[in-house]
Amino acid sequence: MIIGTLTRYYLLRRDYRQYPSYPHGVVANLALGFIAAVIGAVAVPALAEKEFTAVTFLALAATQFREVRNLERTMLLNLDSMQLVPRGPEYIEGIARVFEARNYLVMFTSLLVGGVTFWGNIFYGLLAGLIAVYATGWVMRGKVVGQIATVREGKVYFEGPNLFVENIHFMNLGTEEVRNNYRKRALGVVIEPRDDNGRATLANNGQRMAIAHDAAALLGVYRDMDTAEFTPVVRRHLDTGRVALVIVPIEKDIAFLLEAVKRVPVLESALRMPLKNPVGRKASD
Repeated sequence: MIIGTLTRYYLLRRDYRQYPSYPHGVVANLALGFIAAVIGAVAVPALAEKEFTAVTFLALAATQFREVRNLERTMLLNLDSMQLVPRGPEYIEGIARVFEARNYLVMFTSLLVGGVTFWGNIFYGLLAGLIAVYATGWVMRGKVVGQIATVREGKVYFEGPNLFVENIHFMNLGTEEVRNNYRKRALGVVIEPRDDNGRATLANNGQRMAIAHDAAALLGVYRDMDTAEFTPVVRRHLDTGRVALVIVPIEKDIAFLLEAVKRVPVLESALRMPLKNPVGRKASD
């Protein structure tokens, strides 16, 4: 139970994503982690004593963690309407899926430690626990944009009222004051996919919303609720599959912006791998 609860604490992340909040969100997730650890730990002696009724009850309790995913999704969707730069439903679905999966990993860790301790000794149980904690951290790592694409600075410029980053058109800005703000403050980023898998992934609108949200969360955004013209925008070049971001940040630092974009997680729902299929490989040739 202790190892399982500590595993949930180890997997808990409080950063720019602003969830889980402190202290209530943290307490709620640690409580759920403790419950998952109890379920995993109690399963071993229940099986050893052939208490199959208890095991059935524990399995039923474990299925309730699906509700965690639904609750997280609903809560984050409600909060998203208040964001200056929304996460988007696909990013939120990924967060909810992660919170559900982490409880299952805690349950598995407790089950493993309990089993090794029961049929071995406490030393082997602690060793298995340390290995399991490390393994769960490794399993929960996903890809980031910097692994599927090259991220570099892009030149922001106007042709008349039309805003471009390199040769990618973004929007028409009719007000000279707004255009001047873009000239003074705006930064542009070009994201070039490394292969057809990256190109298909970056074509996903949810993935592009995640890039805009994370960039705004880390560097700030020069806008308020009634200044939609300063919302970070991500556009795609249809011929090459390149993606460009334009943002008017509070902190104008291109080096940190490039690093922020590189670290944006690749959403599970957005990940595409056409090169894994023979037809996709032949088409790419």
